[in-house]
Amino acid sequence: MSKRDYYEILGLSRDAKTDEIKRAYRKMAMQYHPDRNPGDKAAEEKFKEAAEAYEVLGDDQKRRRYDQFGHAGVDGMGHAGGGFSSMEDIFSAFGDIFGGGGGGGSIFDSFFGGGGGRSRGGGRQGASLKINVEISLKEAARGCTKTIDLRRNEPCEACQGSGCKPGTSPKTCPTCGGAGVVRQGQGFFVVQTTCPTCGGSGKVISDPCTSCRGSGVKAKKVSLKVPIPAGIEHGTRMRLAGEGEAGRDGGPRGDLYVYISVRPHEIFERHGSNLVCKLPISFSQAVLGAEIDVPTLDGRAKLKIPAGSQPGEVLRMRGQGIDDEYGRRGDQLVVLDVKVPKKVTGRYRDLIKELAEHETPQMSEQKSFIDKLKKFFD
Repeated sequence: MSKRDYYEILGLSRDAKTDEIKRAYRKMAMQYHPDRNPGDKAAEEKFKEAAEAYEVLGDDQKRRRYDQFGHAGVDGMGHAGGGFSSMEDIFSAFGDIFGGGGGGGSIFDSFFGGGGGRSRGGGRQGASLKINVEISLKEAARGCTKTIDLRRNEPCEACQGSGCKPGTSPKTCPTCGGAGVVRQGQGFFVVQTTCPTCGGSGKVISDPCTSCRGSGVKAKKVSLKVPIPAGIEHGTRMRLAGEGEAGRDGGPRGDLYVYISVRPHEIFERHGSNLVCKLPISFSQAVLGAEIDVPTLDGRAKLKIPAGSQPGEVLRMRGQGIDDEYGRRGDQLVVLDVKVPKKVTGRYRDLIKELAEHETPQMSEQKSFIDKLKKFFD
């Protein structure tokens, strides 16, 4: 069965702004959330459908691919390719609006001010981290692997992440009964907040570990190898699932977000999958033609300049540009910059004068233009 258009699902136009997409999804998530529609399979399907649409349209990179290629463009990119098979998928990916789950940067954190809640497995998800990685234009064009160093919380080795002194165990929180949250309200409307006693863990530690002081985690320096795909653009955000800080009480790790910065190149400018560079040539090379060495990202290459080339003319070097995710490579566009000397002396000046005597009768285009000017002013 074919999928519905994601913009149609959220009731948006294709030029919708990011905040409009977020508001539309929040409205649908509130309307069709399973806690508000117990046993309603139709509402559950709409909730899943809305979550899948937001996962794509709420991510700039996925949205660009979807706008260009449709559903096929995001197939295989996380949940979006095959949809969410269960409610657990959504809760683990985004968090639970009313249940306080899915901390560490879920979209519901930004909607409802949550964060740091308990996962459905009982533990708290670790915090997500972000890091900036600078790469060269060639690394962006061809792809590379970068080793990054960062400090993140890892499970305490002394207590194995429990936060308790070895030989002891945590107790169930007397305030929330182990739920991690407390609810207040009446009727349909219920306000749910993190338990003030246990901080959302559902447990209290009476005899904390001396190594981590009861936190269950300790900061540690780690090195990670990050594969950078070919064709990546400046400002791209990469998500490395499960590479954030360790969770608490057996909860899942957070994610690591890698922001890519591509250093400007002294010769090349990037235009999509193509590279553009200016090539200075002499007047004689432009008139007579020449074969010269030009720089490319992969080294020097020969370029034939046709006789009679004009200033600003663009020559194309096929297959010397940027790789894309499909293994195709763009071109290098060479803009000819004919250099005219500002001052000439001696023999060079004499040769220019001699050239002027020979080229004057041949300047038919200039003569034609002058004739047009005469008619204009007559």
